[in-house]
Amino acid sequence: MKNGQVIKSADSADLMKEMELVNQYSRRQLSADEVYLFTVALCDNDVDRDYERFTVESLFALEKLFVGKTGIIDHDPTAKNQKARIISCKVESVDGAFTSRGDQLFRLTARAYIRRTEGNAELIEAIEAGIVKEVSVGCSVGHTVCSICRNEMHSPLCSHQKGREYDGELCYGELTEPKDAYEFSFVAVPAQRAAGVIKGYKEKDMNEICKALTGENEVTLTKGEAASLKEYIERLESDSAYAEAYREELVQKLKTALREKGVQLDYAVENCILAKLSIDEAKSLLKALSRKDQKVKVQLSGKESDEPVGNTEFRI
Repeated sequence: MKNGQVIKSADSADLMKEMELVNQYSRRQLSADEVYLFTVALCDNDVDRDYERFTVESLFALEKLFVGKTGIIDHDPTAKNQKARIISCKVESVDGAFTSRGDQLFRLTARAYIRRTEGNAELIEAIEAGIVKEVSVGCSVGHTVCSICRNEMHSPLCSHQKGREYDGELCYGELTEPKDAYEFSFVAVPAQRAAGVIKGYKEKDMNEICKALTGENEVTLTKGEAASLKEYIERLESDSAYAEAYREELVQKLKTALREKGVQLDYAVENCILAKLSIDEAKSLLKALSRKDQKVKVQLSGKESDEPVGNTEFRI
């Protein structure tokens, strides 16, 4: 699962050791009466509602990455929504429990604390009453491996779609090589979009998604993938707009520099030439024209001479 639960409040036998961990993150020494300690199950190795699962190896990698990360509300990373902090994590096998694939169930659990303040009292009470118990995690992974062909999903080598069955075998993505852990979040309804893993895609992963979209095979994107792709396209459009504005600024400077150098071209010809220049080419030309000692020589012009011109050029 990528969404988990608060499974118990503080009953640790080694409270002193845990308070030492808490005080590694506080600016002043906090006492046990000032904090609320609890245990939370972050995620496990079962196939989830997005037809994805963490491998056991990924859980052990996340075990290190989640230490020190914050707990927020509804994946809204604002300062006022930061309510908890993780002080330790561990991967454990759940006795007598198995995944939907029949494997031993492993889960990543964490010990976290909430500062006992008037503002946090309602959240602590809701946790104690079992009202707030669902959480989900935010992290980024390096690869999503297809369970059918063992190739990277969204790559040219994989045409399978998550959630479909092939020869009676369910297709899902295995989340491997976690790169970073962002936060865990208290959520009201884990089935909502906010309850899923917020996946990060490296540049090469986005390129693979784009390649898959240009192929002949049908492509199905999860909500998270679609959101990432939309953000990627919007970023490209924004970068393109800035680049075009910068290029137009360079062209106007080039026109001014050419006039100052005495170069007169037909308006249409000038625009045609400058329109073909890349940004780097326009910058190089502008730099050359900006040199004070640089003289523009018009092609086919004769060599200048300081000597008086006589009639010898016309002598037969």
